[in-house]
Amino acid sequence: MKRRDLIKYISISPLAGGAIASGLANAAPKSTPIEVAKKRDLFSELGVRTFINAAGTYTAMTATLMRPATVEAIRQASHKFCMLDDLHDKVGERLAEITRAEAVVVTSGAFAALTLGMAGILTGMDPVKVKQLPKLEGTGMKTEVICQKSHAIGYNQALTNTGVKIVMVETLDELIKAINPNTAAMHFLHVQSDKGQIQHEEWVAIGKKYGIPTTIDIAADVPPVSNLWRFNEMGFDFVAISGGKALRGPQSAGLLMGKKDLIKAARLSMPPRGETIGRGMKVNKEEILGMMVAVEEFVKIDHDAEALVFLERIKKIQAAAESVPGITTKISTPVLGNVTPTLNISFDYSKIGKTGEQLRLDLRDGSPSIESVGGKDNIGMTAWSLQEGEDVIVAKRLKEVLEAAVK
Repeated sequence: MKRRDLIKYISISPLAGGAIASGLANAAPKSTPIEVAKKRDLFSELGVRTFINAAGTYTAMTATLMRPATVEAIRQASHKFCMLDDLHDKVGERLAEITRAEAVVVTSGAFAALTLGMAGILTGMDPVKVKQLPKLEGTGMKTEVICQKSHAIGYNQALTNTGVKIVMVETLDELIKAINPNTAAMHFLHVQSDKGQIQHEEWVAIGKKYGIPTTIDIAADVPPVSNLWRFNEMGFDFVAISGGKALRGPQSAGLLMGKKDLIKAARLSMPPRGETIGRGMKVNKEEILGMMVAVEEFVKIDHDAEALVFLERIKKIQAAAESVPGITTKISTPVLGNVTPTLNISFDYSKIGKTGEQLRLDLRDGSPSIESVGGKDNIGMTAWSLQEGEDVIVAKRLKEVLEAAVK
């Protein structure tokens, strides 16, 4: 039946139309949209390169892969509506229990957590000040954040996005002299704490003595799992962490943990509220529930056993590399952040005819494509993001690439 005839038929016969509609419904595919999507290789369809990730949880490499329980939480969340603030409240309560913080809110990553946490410090519960950010002049809000020079990294822009300026110090004496009526906070970077003269506990103690909020960035600093609550219990006013790294939550999610009043104030700059500095830092219901389940799963894991699995995988890759003349390797595990066994491969250029950069391109351009890190003279790899069996593939392919480069 042609379309025009079908329309004419339905218009003159409601009962027939109902029967046809029923028939069409019965004939419709039973698969849900999600099930249909599973049958499609969307990356291939779009021509997007995928790869084995032997590098780590880098943002540019789409960070991490979520666990099945997290994906299922996202799937369930996608089928129902709720009020965004209600969900933030309940998930925050659950996460506060796990992280031993007074309060928690899911944010759109650690960077957003830093911005929103600083916004909460600056504005408190004043809705007028919330709308004024990042314009601080003439508002009565404080304007300076103190940071150790060794902790000065590009991600501190998350703080300056609120309008504050960073005041750098090195010694304890300089810190105390830098404190003044315009000091809004004292910011700390855990992953480079070994490079500074003032350590966590002393930083917090000085902040408490002078009534200055202390904040800390621990974006990629779990494991150990204890870091989820260590800095909350230490007394930092807020703690920012990424959800898309070892926690294996959604890449675009993170946590802002801290004092209840501060988190409450930070949420004034978050969606669903508009006209705020954080309006674009929206987290949807799927990410909120996915992040909650990711944390629940993370604290259940036997991290010592997982670390041994990672070590065995990276040793397999190391053995393959060392079987090639002119190759030197070393495995080390960072202490403060990205805590996973890391393989460094270096070369004797009297025997190897390619640089580290060229060899990494060979790995990238091969089949399967493999991503690694490093500089001109080395290749760096971790097993953190490898799936079961991929260590064997990486070892085999790495050996092929290195052997091809032997003079």
